[in-house]
Amino acid sequence: MRPLIHPSIEDITVEGILHALSDPVRAAIYAELATSSGATCSNFLKISDRDIPKSTLSQHFRALREAGLIRSERQGVEMRNSTRCEEINQRFPGLVLTIMKAHQIQASERMQAAKRKSSARKTKAG
Repeated sequence: MRPLIHPSIEDITVEGILHALSDPVRAAIYAELATSSGATCSNFLKISDRDIPKSTLSQHFRALREAGLIRSERQGVEMRNSTRCEEINQRFPGLVLTIMKAHQIQASERMQAAKRKSSARKTKAG
């Protein structure tokens, strides 16, 4: 089994963080982890009503881990993941919090737009 790579806090870069969080699935995973005390990979097989294959999910977690955003630990056959928010906030104060707030705003706007589309379809059908 390959060892997991966790960069030291000094090796974490803004570019790496932005790249890792540029994918909407990874941003959603990170946002969920940031509001919990950690979770296993299998908790994320469904994100935003989309099924995520295990192999794809593994790649997303690897990208987050290698960017320094999360710490992963093997527990039997599961992988337990938690954020490194405190460490990152010490290195780049406010960066991750600002990105997560923007993610929440965007997710809320998408949900509102989807509701408007749904009610518009019902109005046309009715």
